[in-house]
Amino acid sequence: MAYEKQEKFSIVRIVVDTNIVFSGILNSSSKIGKLLLNSNSHFEFYSCKFLQIEIHNHKEKLVKLTKLSESELFELESLITSNITFINEELIPSTILKSTAKLLQDIDPKDTPFVALAKTLDAKLWTGDLKLIAGLKSKKIKNTISTAELSFLLDELEQ
Repeated sequence: MAYEKQEKFSIVRIVVDTNIVFSGILNSSSKIGKLLLNSNSHFEFYSCKFLQIEIHNHKEKLVKLTKLSESELFELESLITSNITFINEELIPSTILKSTAKLLQDIDPKDTPFVALAKTLDAKLWTGDLKLIAGLKSKKIKNTISTAELSFLLDELEQ
């Protein structure tokens, strides 16, 4: 977790994947929830429009797990995602999408838009997907960041 100390006012770009946002929705008072809600003075959060579709597709499961009404879940989702800028995947250059799809074909092709967006924005990919992290590291891609690393970085930036 060795990071060079950033300039006091530098903003770090972070691409957030689906499992991070789902974790934030399922437990908004967790470390993930707190990072999403309270660290936008140090981090710029981005994600793909696909994430919004995934939340919608799993709405019933999220309602069941959170024991919230649909309107309460919508309110929580809006709060958790309020600091995330959503970018349409069609804006990612096709060359980056294609090379990323090829890179991820034996790891998890569904993560292509998130990894490609992180490449496009020269950002870190915040994910809890251990298979994805290991697969990318095995291919010498080191732009992922874990929740623990992000929390550590936030502590460093706030000093």
